[in-house]
Amino acid sequence: MNPKHWRTILRWVLAVFYFAAGYFHLTAPHIFLKIMPGWVPFPDAVVMWTGIAELLGAVGLAQGFSQRLRAAAAVGLALYAVCVFPANINHFIMDMARPDHGMGLGYHVPRMFAQPLIVWLALWTGQVIDWPMRRAVRLR
Repeated sequence: MNPKHWRTILRWVLAVFYFAAGYFHLTAPHIFLKIMPGWVPFPDAVVMWTGIAELLGAVGLAQGFSQRLRAAAAVGLALYAVCVFPANINHFIMDMARPDHGMGLGYHVPRMFAQPLIVWLALWTGQVIDWPMRRAVRLR
C-alpha cells in the first residue's frame, strides 16, 4: 500500500479517535475533570470547549472538500495535543501516587511517548507535512 492510502486510512482513524474523545468530553466530563491540573482556570468550561474543539477538528480532518480546512484542522489538533499534555502528565503523577498505581506504567509510559506521535500524525494526515517521506508541502 502506498503512503497516500496509509495517510487517508490514518486520517480517518485519527478523526474517529478525536470525535470519540470529543463526545466523551461532553457526555462524561467528570473523567477529564479528575485529571485536570489544579492551576487550570474554569475546568468545567475547559473540558466542554476541549470536547467541542475535538469534534470540530475531527470533522475538519475527515472532510474531503477543502485541503486548506483539513490542514487547519490538523494544525489545530496538533496544537491541542500539545496543550493537553500537562493533563496527561498530571494523570501520570496522580496515578503513580496511588497505592495501587492506578492505570500503571503500562498505560502511562506508552501514552507519554504517543503524544508526540499524535502531533506528527495530525500534521502528516492533514498534509501539513510530508516528513519523513518528502519535503514539506506548501499551503496555497
